[in-house]
Amino acid sequence: MIFYYTKHILFITLISNFISNRITNLTSSQDTIMGVDLGTQSIKVIIYCPKSHKVVATTSQPLNLISKVDGSMEQLSDWWISGFKKCIKMIDVNTRKTVVAIGVSGQQHGFVPLNKQGEVLAPVKLWCDTATEVECAEIMNTIGGQKECVSIAGNPISVGYTASKIRWLKKNNPIAYKSMSTILLPHDYMNFYLTGTKVMEAGDASGTGLFDIRNKKWCKPLITAIDEDRDLNPCLPEIIKADSIVGIIKQKVAKDLGLNNRVIVSAGGGDNMMAAIGTGNVEAGKLTASLGTSGTLFAYSDHPVIDPQGELAAFISSTGGWLPLLCNMNCTVATEQMRNLFEVDLTRMEQLASRIPPGSDGVITMPFFNGERAPALPKAKASIFGLDCNNTTNAHLIRSTMEAVIFNLKNGKEAFMRCGMNFTEVTLTGGGSKSTLWRQMCADILNLPVRVLMTEENAAFGAALQAYWVYEKQRDNPKSITQITKDHLVVDESKSCLPNPSTVKEYKKIYQNYQTFVKLITQHYQ
Repeated sequence: MIFYYTKHILFITLISNFISNRITNLTSSQDTIMGVDLGTQSIKVIIYCPKSHKVVATTSQPLNLISKVDGSMEQLSDWWISGFKKCIKMIDVNTRKTVVAIGVSGQQHGFVPLNKQGEVLAPVKLWCDTATEVECAEIMNTIGGQKECVSIAGNPISVGYTASKIRWLKKNNPIAYKSMSTILLPHDYMNFYLTGTKVMEAGDASGTGLFDIRNKKWCKPLITAIDEDRDLNPCLPEIIKADSIVGIIKQKVAKDLGLNNRVIVSAGGGDNMMAAIGTGNVEAGKLTASLGTSGTLFAYSDHPVIDPQGELAAFISSTGGWLPLLCNMNCTVATEQMRNLFEVDLTRMEQLASRIPPGSDGVITMPFFNGERAPALPKAKASIFGLDCNNTTNAHLIRSTMEAVIFNLKNGKEAFMRCGMNFTEVTLTGGGSKSTLWRQMCADILNLPVRVLMTEENAAFGAALQAYWVYEKQRDNPKSITQITKDHLVVDESKSCLPNPSTVKEYKKIYQNYQTFVKLITQHYQ
């Protein structure tokens, strides 16, 4: 046994030295890091040079979405790989050869089932899929209800989490379920494509609904609750640390993409975890709001933050700590619905909304076009209240929808405060952060100074910074992730804004009216 253990340690040491030597030989002042963000609507790639502090290339490709009347939201994994390849092919060949490390950010909660051959068995159910409400209840009821679920794991099984999707597959596609040998998340699948290695890191794993948040390990009672007849533990990959490498890029993939065949791939993480890095949210006291397809609030913590009411997701960061987070299903999704309804572009949408005073002259929108996660209303529909002969205009409806999205985030901020967390500013990211009007709304409704960073693609940039963190560690030149974010993130002062005291006061009253209608909607849909 001692001989076997010694051989095992020797093997690990040799591999580590082998990788370290290959990385050291690559080092030059022109080395670049690739950040990949596999989102819902698109896949983005950036190439960043740490030496010059410049993003030297940025590309993206749109992604399709399969939407069904039962609430299913799905994509094909082939679309991700095809989109990624197209992004890479758009980058200059010489630039590609400078890449020494890749970090991948991916939409959380997606369910990628693989067979033994590494083939994807079914369309990927996404974070925004609401077809598994029954399965969520079944899993939690099996272990004694939502409170018991929070007690043993730190989180309830929310609609959208990976756990309920696995049970859904068992019911609706038993042939695929029987063949399933590995469960991956979207960013893990990209890592698998790049390296051939099937692993997961704690940050993204914490969004599966199968993870013990406090102890950072798989939660066996919840795994059993999915299927009491089959042991799913062998399907769950090894958990690696945030500052680990997944492996070195496969030779064939490197050749196909025109990349150096010695590129390392870092652990990567969920899009919110990577956006936390990309906005410098790697130490306590900072709040980030992501205004993307979904609206999210998250903040770093050096200890587990468990919300007894279950509104905050008790996630883990991809930097070694924790990342309590609130996710609303409807952010730019809601405003896109209104923009499409009135057939206006983004510039015109903002012009119209800017003409209307705070509170939209009494129009209050419930922006639940996709159902909602916080509050937990997966079957809710969007509703509009307070219309009269003077405020039924496209401009009022657009502004009211924009305000409603931030009201939902304010509800999230109150959940953080309920759990003992307070903040002095909020950093905005996501497509909505480009809007001057939305930035000021955030400042006034959340009553916090708003800052925006010079780098817009925060998830992709965060993935690049995490890969750089891992790369430097492998080169025996370790740097803290806190120092890296301080060195490489720059605030765009022209987009920063402060709360307007009179508007803050006005929005407090309007928010109370908004909450009244939320309670009404909740009674109807629960």
